[in-house]
Amino acid sequence: MSMPLPVTRKLDFSEIPVVDIGPLGEADTKRIPAVAAEIARACQDVGFMYVKNHGVSATVLRNLRREAEAFFSLPSTEKMKVAVEISPQYRGYLPLEYTGEEGEEGRNLQEGFIMMPDRPVGTLPLHGPNQWPEKVPGLKPAMMAYFVEVEKLARLMLPGFTVGVGLPADYFRDAFRDPEMMILKLNHYPPQKAMNDAYMLGVGGHTDFSAFTILWQDDLGGLEVLNKSGEWVAVPPIEDTFVINIGDLMQVWTNGRFSSTEHRVINRYGKDRNSIAFFVDPVYPTKVEPLVDRSGSYEPVVSGDHIYAQFRRIYPQRQR
Repeated sequence: MSMPLPVTRKLDFSEIPVVDIGPLGEADTKRIPAVAAEIARACQDVGFMYVKNHGVSATVLRNLRREAEAFFSLPSTEKMKVAVEISPQYRGYLPLEYTGEEGEEGRNLQEGFIMMPDRPVGTLPLHGPNQWPEKVPGLKPAMMAYFVEVEKLARLMLPGFTVGVGLPADYFRDAFRDPEMMILKLNHYPPQKAMNDAYMLGVGGHTDFSAFTILWQDDLGGLEVLNKSGEWVAVPPIEDTFVINIGDLMQVWTNGRFSSTEHRVINRYGKDRNSIAFFVDPVYPTKVEPLVDRSGSYEPVVSGDHIYAQFRRIYPQRQR
């Protein structure tokens, strides 16, 4: 059933702040509380922020963009050789319009590629090897180099979150001691064909199940956020910034003080859109429960069990 897809209001930049996180990396920590206060306001009011002075190498990003475009340009038969459905650890290619339960009903007009740190196959269900395409040998080194860069950014952000809610700067050190559960995902959105069909979205409305997400988006746009007035607003790209949004685990940790905000992607522009998402998650056995205002109603969850359940819900997987 078709229905009109309304024009989305362009976001006023004042609604999602641009935070200069450079001071978080300074040896002198005296400026951290002021930056943490900015981060806390963004997380409480919107659940999204842009960050600048992030330290991620432009060369590393440029290399990954090139290799990602090469991979998504491959014939479907080549991409399916490394499909997620043949990986017990959910690594590899997600085909266009994959069947999942992320967002609104209907099809996700998106294809993707997922990697996590290689770990020996063992007792934890998401530990295992990545899959890599033979036809694009540069994809593996490009993704691994980018992973290193953006993991540094994730660790840079941690004191901003904890100090912002009155916890010590190093409070999350143990929870994020290993990147074993951090997820790097490449996204490709082909041009939207049926612009009057609300059931053909790039990705339907959803929240992220991570602690927080670091997103690079190309200059086309397409990311939209549901504001507190119930209005979908576009989040336009800003040069030399990343978009960071709060996920469900951080919302639990802060007892709802930080908002895991619903968002979606619609490619309205008649061109290919690309983005790179880095989902920041604590180590598998981390018990996630409210750390502030403990009288709230959020139930504790084990981080790894939560992430594994979400993978099983969202991504196609043939059990082997």
